[in-house]
Amino acid sequence: MAHYLGLEYPFQVIADPAGGYVLVFPALPGCMTQVESAAPIGPAADEARRLWITTEYEEGEDIPRPSYPEQCSGKFHLRLPRSLHRRLAELAEREGVSLNQCVVTLLARAEAESRSVGSSSRRTAAVRSPRRAPLRRVASGG
Repeated sequence: MAHYLGLEYPFQVIADPAGGYVLVFPALPGCMTQVESAAPIGPAADEARRLWITTEYEEGEDIPRPSYPEQCSGKFHLRLPRSLHRRLAELAEREGVSLNQCVVTLLARAEAESRSVGSSSRRTAAVRSPRRAPLRRVASGG
């Protein structure tokens, strides 16, 4: 386990227009946390990464190798039905976030949940909150 804990995993910091930040590790499915200010980003990211790796290791799951941002730009073009576009825009407005932030949050949640299906237990329980936080509210800590 020490080998995996010693690896450096890049993470993304996504600013919430309403305040705070969401930290996401692309190579570690479902590994994310939230902070209220920029100051605790480093320690919160390290704690989330360590908890995720420890939980996966103890459950006998494979630990992915780090991936690096150069492999994917983080941007792609998407065409969707106007009705879905409208519903997403309305959701973003109700939540007080940008359409982009709304879609990124929904995709991250769905992707994390899809990777958790089939595991003997929720693999990210040590990192994620037991309930979904609203899109606009960002909790402190991990």
